[in-house]
Amino acid sequence: MDGLSQRELSARVGMMEPTTVIALRSMERSGLIRRARSADDRRRIEVRLTAKAQRLRNELLTVARTITAQAEQEIAARDLAVFRRAIARMTANLDRVER
Repeated sequence: MDGLSQRELSARVGMMEPTTVIALRSMERSGLIRRARSADDRRRIEVRLTAKAQRLRNELLTVARTITAQAEQEIAARDLAVFRRAIARMTANLDRVER
């Protein structure tokens, strides 16, 4: 996440930009991120993790992986692959409608 723009983050997580901005404000108030204008392009706002967020990152990734593993129990790998392709296609369809 370090150094990505708000727009890039929105695209990566599949959220509309205004929703991402609201989430980022909350994260900034919590001391998890810093937002700053890019030195290369003053229109671009870059998002960087704080030291606090870096410390939490591995712990949260472990929790997320555990939850994902629990959710995927007893589902065949090929079924999960089909599901992921379908969700990706649905997201792309909605992105086109949004534009």
